[in-house]
Amino acid sequence: MIKARIVVTLKNGVLDPQGKAIEGALGTLGFAGVSGVRQGKVFDVEVDGTDRAKAEGDLKAMCEKLLANTVIENYAIELA
Repeated sequence: MIKARIVVTLKNGVLDPQGKAIEGALGTLGFAGVSGVRQGKVFDVEVDGTDRAKAEGDLKAMCEKLLANTVIENYAIELA
């Protein structure tokens, strides 16, 4: 079993209205000096087998086909 974490974030230059809303909410909660908040997604995935190269290829395909919108998002795969 191979465990992986996939982190999906918006590309630089893409507007992040949810990040801006979180930033504003933090300010109203008294957290001063917070800026540049960006929102993203994290996926923890377990893949059967022991072939790390195959698992990484499969995970990349998962990101390209479903988990990330590669037009506006970047992704990073971390194998455990």
